[in-house]
Amino acid sequence: MDHEDGRPTALLDVRDLRVEFRTRDGVAKAVNGVTYSVAAGETLAVLGESGSGKSVTAQAVMGILDSPPGHVTGGQVFFRGEDLLTMPAETRRRVRGAKMAMIFQDALSSLNPVMSVGAQLSEMFEVHDGMTRKDSRAKAVELMDRVRIPAAKERVGDYPHEFSGGMRQRIMIAMALALEPDLVIADEPTTALDVTVQAQVMDLLADLQREYTMGLVLITHDLGVVADVADRIAVMYAGRIVETAPVYELYAAPAHPYTRGLLDSIPRLDQKGQQLYAIKGLPPNLTAIPPGCPFNPRCPLAQDVCRTDRPPLFTVAPGRASACHFWKETLDER
Repeated sequence: MDHEDGRPTALLDVRDLRVEFRTRDGVAKAVNGVTYSVAAGETLAVLGESGSGKSVTAQAVMGILDSPPGHVTGGQVFFRGEDLLTMPAETRRRVRGAKMAMIFQDALSSLNPVMSVGAQLSEMFEVHDGMTRKDSRAKAVELMDRVRIPAAKERVGDYPHEFSGGMRQRIMIAMALALEPDLVIADEPTTALDVTVQAQVMDLLADLQREYTMGLVLITHDLGVVADVADRIAVMYAGRIVETAPVYELYAAPAHPYTRGLLDSIPRLDQKGQQLYAIKGLPPNLTAIPPGCPFNPRCPLAQDVCRTDRPPLFTVAPGRASACHFWKETLDER
């Protein structure tokens, strides 16, 4: 069964997810009713500035939210039709280990510094699949080959610090794919890498996704890295999704002023020598999100209604939505 817009049925279906952090400074509402879905073989890019709620949403989906201070206060997270939030903890751990995986942005701190990369990869097969040490090591070499680490057989005994940043990120990808999950969430997987290595890692992720037909949620603040790999984009601001669209439609004609600001701030070859655009102001304090549209203090189109009425996600077109009272004007400006 397909969605009304023609997309296949969701592998992951997040509905009205809400997360808050209870701190001494107050309650920070980090995720405020996030809804999105991802089908098998589909890539959803989740974009936004730091603090927009992208990573917190992913942590809540994976069940790895630090609690306290973080608490899921509402919503549902369906994976293959089952709600992860109401699932017994042990069952959810099994799903997370075998069917869902996460790639973190800082590979060096995510890998165990005192274990060889081969041992860390082998351990997964020994624990989950009951493989012998010899077979699991052979599988580790095979995985390292799969993510294009040169001389994998000779390097399987090396430690994380003996690899470059790009190679460590490939090892993280190998670990995420070890048990052939249905869904992978990649949280800023190219942040610490130079531009050339970023492109290599993104191409690798895209190739592996096609090979495994897995769903991929790609979390990033960089519009430049997702253009060639994402099918759809969800833009987040102050814990909410403010725009969703197929990737090329969003790039061609954004329907939210925040998305337009993000696109306008990308350096372009045809604007050499011109001052780079920057969105004015700062993201809101999540313990005191302004009334109305959270973006209104920074928005060039803001009017009185924006300061009092919080906009829902208006349907812009099939498969497209924008949480802006003036989405038509935003489209017209492009």
